[in-house]
Parts: sequence; C-alpha cells; structure tokens
Amino acid sequence: PTNRVCRRMKLGLVPLSVLVAFVALLHTRLQETHPDHVFQFQILAALSIAGYFLAIKLIPTVSVMCVEKGDLWGRDINKVGDSKIPESLGIVPATVWLMVVILFQPIFHDMLGQYNAALISVCWMVLLGFTDDVLDLRWAYKILLSLIATMPLLVSYSGPTNIIVPKPIRPYIGLSVNLGFLYHIYMMLTSVFCTNSINIYAGINGLEVSQSVVIAAAVLVHNWVELGGACEREHLMSVFLIVPFLAVSLALLYYNWYPSQVFVGDTYTYFAGMTLAVAGIEGHFSKTLMLFFIPELINFILSLPQLFGVIPCPRHRLPRLDPKTGLLNYSFADPEKKYRNLTLINAFIWVFGPLHERTLCIMLIIFQILCCGLGFAVRYSDTVTTIFYDHVTLTTC
Repeated sequence: PTNRVCRRMKLGLVPLSVLVAFVALLHTRLQETHPDHVFQFQILAALSIAGYFLAIKLIPTVSVMCVEKGDLWGRDINKVGDSKIPESLGIVPATVWLMVVILFQPIFHDMLGQYNAALISVCWMVLLGFTDDVLDLRWAYKILLSLIATMPLLVSYSGPTNIIVPKPIRPYIGLSVNLGFLYHIYMMLTSVFCTNSINIYAGINGLEVSQSVVIAAAVLVHNWVELGGACEREHLMSVFLIVPFLAVSLALLYYNWYPSQVFVGDTYTYFAGMTLAVAGIEGHFSKTLMLFFIPELINFILSLPQLFGVIPCPRHRLPRLDPKTGLLNYSFADPEKKYRNLTLINAFIWVFGPLHERTLCIMLIIFQILCCGLGFAVRYSDTVTTIFYDHVTLTTC
C-alpha cells in the first residue's frame, strides 16, 4: 500500500508540472507583449494552481458522496470485477473552474460582456450535463438545450462576420464574403459540435479528459503565438478562460487515468466542449479551433450511419474486453454481429488489432497530438497557407 501511495504521488506531479510549464511559458510571453497584464496573469495563475489542488482534494470526497448518497455510480465493463465506480465527477472540476473565473472577474475588466456571456454558456452546459447524468435525457432535448446555451455567446459576439475567400475562387466572389446572420449560425453549430463530439468520442479510461487537455494545450500554444498580433485582446481572454480549465482538467485526469477511480460523466464532456468553444469564438479563432478537433470530426463522420439510424446504434458503442487476454476488441452494433460499431476507437482496434485499454488510450492521444500538429501546419505553414491566402489576410482580426 505504501508503494502504491508513493506511486500515485509521483504521478500527481506530472499534471502539476505540465500546468506550471504552461503558466511559465505564457508568463514570459506576456512580459514581452503585454507587461500591463502580467499582474493579472499572476493572479490567474495563482488561482488556477489553487484550483488544481482544490480539485485534487475534492474529487475523492465527492466520489464517496456520489456512491453513498447520490446513487451516482457505474461499473467498468472493460474490467474484470463488479466494483462501483463513482460517476459524474466532472461536476467537481466544473465547479472549481467557475469559482476561479468568478474570483478572477474583478481583476479582468476588459471585454466584461463577453466574459460574462462565456460564464453563462458554460454554466448552462454544466447544468445540462449533470441533469443528463441524473435523468438520462433524450438526445433531442440535449441538442435543443445545447443550442439555447449558445445564445449568450452569440449575443455578446462583437467580432467580424466575414470570411476570407481562398485565392482560387476570388475572381468569382471577391476577397471576402460577409455572412452576417449565417456566421452566427456557424458559431452556434460549432459550439454544439464541440460539446457533443467529446461526448461521443469516449468510453475508455482517460480518453475524454486527455483529449480535452491536448486541445486546451493546443489552444494555449495558439494564444501564445497570437498574443502580439491583431487579435491580442481576444487571445488574452482565451488564455484567462483556458488556463484554469487546463488546471482542473489535469486534476481530474489524475483520477480518471487508467485504471480509472472515477467516471467523468456527461457533466465534464459538456463542460469541456463548451469551454473550448467559447474560447475559440470569443478569441476569434473558431476556424483554427476546428483544426484541433480533427479526431473528433473523424469520429463524428464515422458515427453518422449510426446516429441517423442507417445501422443499429446501441446505448454503448465502446469496445469489449476479452477476459482471456485482457485486451479490447471492437464491438458490434447488433446481436447478430453483422455491423461493427462505427467509432474511431473501434477503427483503431480494427486497424491495429486487439489492444490493452491503456495502450489504446495512449495511441488515441498521440493521434490527437499529431492532428493538432497538423492543424498548426495548416494554419502557420507558408507552404500550405499561401496556396489559398495572402499573409496579410491571416493577420486581420
């Protein structure tokens, strides 16, 4: 037992080190580009690190309450045994995140309208996620309520509604096209996609949280690059939203990594998706954000036949454990085993063969990192971008 405790303590230093590294990186960047905002960031960093330790402390306490008082627990069907695993623990990092950003609100006076709108949208999705965990809402209700959650975000949006037209088709429609109301529809659909794409790309220990951590890290790197650019105020607000999100997510990952001690529930997936969406929309880089969601987009496209009822869609589409080997195999959508479940997780197993759950999660996260790297290449590589755009069009906000 002592060795296990020491090992868990060492593992806890890994997410904390990641958080401190990003804080130091952004602090150095702000000293170069925004010395007047360094003190604000120092307050945010202190609150975020405190939020990390608070979440680390609260998750075990709340997990006991979920099992003993709330009857919020499940069984890990990809493990041998029938132990109860606390569910809906995403409520802890979501609550701590709200505490941090609200406490930071008196310090950050710029773009207060957009900041409050982001809080309302995220808070609504946390409520929706926890309600779904408790009541198991139908998909139609969840999509409708997700659309309503975007309204404060769209009303407060003050950025451009035009898109830069790629070079090959400029002779036909011009340099840019103002989409007006249609751009707001695009942002609404982006928010709904972000929240639900993480929700359906799940099912193995650690995947929901780790993919969100990778995307959040990619967003912060993008913010770091753009802090001295045309949209510096918007990227600064994105930093102030994502740094505490990264902190609380790393705390949750400590408990959710294989073998998982807690399940995150829809509370976390909706919270994570909407937080990333509001950062991208209020930061005026929603199209770049989609480049970081490539695996989620692939999983969504693969899932379309099941989502639209072309082939059967069971409640759980996660892979199945072979008790003899301890490895995961792809699962089937019907009892006759005519159709495989169409998810990226099952696709990896189909390509690489049966895999251990931890190995599978690591491979999927490596794929997420590579896709984020591809997104940066598409966004910043002159070889790629100059084929479609002039450099000056990419530096406007």
